[in-house]
Amino acid sequence: MESFSIIWVKLPLLCSVFIASPWIVWQVWSFISPGLYKKERRWAMPFVLLTAGLFITGGLFAYFLAFRFGLEFLLGIGMSNNVRPVVSITEYFDLFVNVTLGVGLVFELPVLIFMLTLLRILSPRFLMRHSRYAILIIVIAAAIITPTPDVFNLMLFAIPMCALYFVGVFVSYLLVLKREGRQFPWKKALPFILIAVLVIAGISAAIMYFHLHFIRHWPFLTK
Repeated sequence: MESFSIIWVKLPLLCSVFIASPWIVWQVWSFISPGLYKKERRWAMPFVLLTAGLFITGGLFAYFLAFRFGLEFLLGIGMSNNVRPVVSITEYFDLFVNVTLGVGLVFELPVLIFMLTLLRILSPRFLMRHSRYAILIIVIAAAIITPTPDVFNLMLFAIPMCALYFVGVFVSYLLVLKREGRQFPWKKALPFILIAVLVIAGISAAIMYFHLHFIRHWPFLTK
């Protein structure tokens, strides 16, 4: 009974954090904005919408993909060896909260890179030059965040984090171009961006609507 009372306390708090994330981000921006130039304060609304959107997207990614497949893989290891897993509702929900909040915060990586570039602390050239160290740090961080020591769950967290890092580098590059009065060649890059988005959307739809699962060999997705 006590475990259910704890869940009924944590669940509204978790939902409240995601629902109130735009207001929380606005308060953070209000704290940072006095140290910015007037023209840089115009980023207020895009910053709030993008930051809150990434946080909510990270929570959805954790709910529909990371937590689901990570837990299935973890429980499948024991079941394949005729070991029946016993998971209490408290442990299950604590893991769910930690993974959801952790992935939501990880999805803020592009915003963090953008803010550091906006404050002239980082530059796209510096980020690309030290990208291998960033990937190493990301893998170590994913190993710490991952609730299990297996490679599958590690890559389930590390790959999106690496992708978010390079998205942040790209956004940082766009910011530097804007400062220098140059424009990005969107017409040439748009087809490649659309192809990447369609591939990711297709894989996500196949997983969610056709109930496919990852396997360790080709074609890597099966029912």
